[in-house]
Amino acid sequence: MDNGKSASWSRSWGLGLGIRIRDQGLGISGAGDRRTYPERPIVSVGAIAIDGDCVLLVKRGHEPLKGQWSLPGGVVEAGEELHAALVREVREETSVDVEVGPVVEVLDRISRDAGGRVEYHYVIIDYLCRATGGAIACASDAADARWVSRSDLASYGLTTKAAAVIARAFEMRE
Repeated sequence: MDNGKSASWSRSWGLGLGIRIRDQGLGISGAGDRRTYPERPIVSVGAIAIDGDCVLLVKRGHEPLKGQWSLPGGVVEAGEELHAALVREVREETSVDVEVGPVVEVLDRISRDAGGRVEYHYVIIDYLCRATGGAIACASDAADARWVSRSDLASYGLTTKAAAVIARAFEMRE
């Protein structure tokens, strides 16, 4: 396999079940899953789920933004429609069911490593959502999940982009 990058690949046979590819510095965790050091941006969806004066937040359990509060959401899988991906991601992370509404914002999240290389690049489509059921419980890659009052958002250390998109969603709803 020649992808134009030098890498030291190793293969190991796992009890005759197949080939396991181990990354040697390029961030490849398996066939087709290349979230770190991607060749192109990764399409993702985010939910601004509002219930009354509260918004649904998750504490990220994995990079990027590990340990930070953010909106629930994630990567769109091949063959999956955007709305279906968002419903699935919110349910996986929070156990909350949502109805997907209009697009609030389309933005990108680009993180670079110490050497200036693009480590993560997500194009995120954030949707206004309404909770329709389910009892909140963190799951999947979320370390925590909470309904947070609009007046308490500043204490959650949200990124500037996340805070702005939440504010816009509340404006759209009013």
